[in-house]
Amino acid sequence: MSRTFSSLSIPNYRSFFMGNCASNLGLWMTRTAQSWLVLEVLTQGDATALGWLTTMMFLPTLLLTPLAGILADKFPKRTIMLLAQGLLFVDILILSTLTLTHHVQLWHVFVLALLDGVAGAFDGPSRQSIVTELVPVTEVSNAIGLNSTAWNSARLLGPGAAGVLIGLIGTGPVFVVNAFTYVAQVVALLSLDRTSMIRPAVIKTEKAKFLPAVRYVASRPLLLILFVIALAMGAFGFNQSVTNPLMTTDAFGKGATEFGLLGSVMGIGSLVAALLAARRPRPRIRHVVVGLGVFAIAMAFSAMAPTFLIFALLQIPMGLAGVQVMTTANAIVQVSVSAQLRGRVMALWVAVVMGLTPIVSPVVGWVGSAYGARATVWFNTFWVIVAFVVSSVYLYTRGGIELHMSRQRPWVDVQPRTEPGHAG
Repeated sequence: MSRTFSSLSIPNYRSFFMGNCASNLGLWMTRTAQSWLVLEVLTQGDATALGWLTTMMFLPTLLLTPLAGILADKFPKRTIMLLAQGLLFVDILILSTLTLTHHVQLWHVFVLALLDGVAGAFDGPSRQSIVTELVPVTEVSNAIGLNSTAWNSARLLGPGAAGVLIGLIGTGPVFVVNAFTYVAQVVALLSLDRTSMIRPAVIKTEKAKFLPAVRYVASRPLLLILFVIALAMGAFGFNQSVTNPLMTTDAFGKGATEFGLLGSVMGIGSLVAALLAARRPRPRIRHVVVGLGVFAIAMAFSAMAPTFLIFALLQIPMGLAGVQVMTTANAIVQVSVSAQLRGRVMALWVAVVMGLTPIVSPVVGWVGSAYGARATVWFNTFWVIVAFVVSSVYLYTRGGIELHMSRQRPWVDVQPRTEPGHAG
């Protein structure tokens, strides 16, 4: 088996990967259908309501992350994921029933999105850190890359499929289809052979505190700057659930099919980046820094796009660069953390990626209502550029990092002075 797919030779990881693909596909279809339901069916174009929908999705992650990280280190991650998937299944059944019977109201969508966020808050740290229990350490980087491939394959297919289905038969049937994807994830988790899983040492209750994970990250400059980059990308870089519907309808006058197409086009670049990440034997900091710069440039050009086609095509380099940043940073963090802290550190990672989203999304929605769709893209672009400049300067001046010009891609090579190994 080629290096790109080497982790799939491990039965446990193969089962997990297949369930992950199904679950991610359902998630992307659900997000697309929910956004369209709120923007075009329930509010007739209210950008602020769309921002509050995103807040409901991600607020629980901000509030529950410390508890979720402790549980991920204390209890079997598989059990936590099964419970979370069960809650997601119940939520989607309720939403599909309300939508199909034409009884759905805006507050229904908000409450169910909040419950989805609760499930996601507990599912995220376990999903991120269970990889190290399914594959040996030599395959961790590859498995994380394949996880990203599953996520971005779903991003490639999910929004487009949802957009087509919404255009053909409405939002309700989309939610029904998504319910089956959560069942597939549950079946995959139940099929895992627990005897062959690599189990970390169980921590004692009195040691299962979240603060040590925060101190661990704060005391390591390289990890700290990766978390700062993740914060900027999560809050401003990946705000397409608000910006893309507005650009589609307000800036270009398009409909549900075109809106779904945007997510799928972005998924093309994302999938390529994920496959490239899976091929790399070691994650490197230079791919994070250069990717962040490319993402910021592509995002700025998308804000100025004169036509829908150009705007859509610019989603490809954005997807490629964005996934390169996040997948590589995620791998560096995971292979740098001890097994006893990994669940809590990855919970902190999930919180950082999604933590500002509940606060930022309503602001972005307000910017869209007050100044138009393009202003929302420029608002996010500004903060991504700030993150790139700050992280580059910090890494060069204080992070033990040297910049070198190279004749090979990437042309700017970032190398550690004092922290060799994973981050090279």
